[in-house]
Amino acid sequence: GIVIELLKEAMVSRLGDTKGFLIDGYPQELKDAEEFESKIGEPKLVLCLDCSAETMSSRLLMRNQSSQNSDNTETTAERIESYYQASNPLIAYYESKTQLCKIDAEGTQEDVFLEICKTIDSFLK
Repeated sequence: GIVIELLKEAMVSRLGDTKGFLIDGYPQELKDAEEFESKIGEPKLVLCLDCSAETMSSRLLMRNQSSQNSDNTETTAERIESYYQASNPLIAYYESKTQLCKIDAEGTQEDVFLEICKTIDSFLK
């Protein structure tokens, strides 16, 4: 509930100043999406950065090395499995509402960023 209230407050304060809002990493579960819609409204577009579990694993392990995080291959695999369990119903939910746009996230950071920009620009036109 706190996250929703903070998002709502921030969004309402900027309503006249923006074409929209980009919320990174939220919602993470279907119940969050339903609460967002009931308290704020339906999103017009939902982006899903789509890559393989192998790509996620290698990126997480690289990030963990650079941050000196103690996650290992086993912990990373558990995190990825947990992600899939939470996000698959969410992805299906937004696909059924035709609000979901999958972005191929197998490329470099720069490639993925450009693809996101193109998708958003196309949507705003």
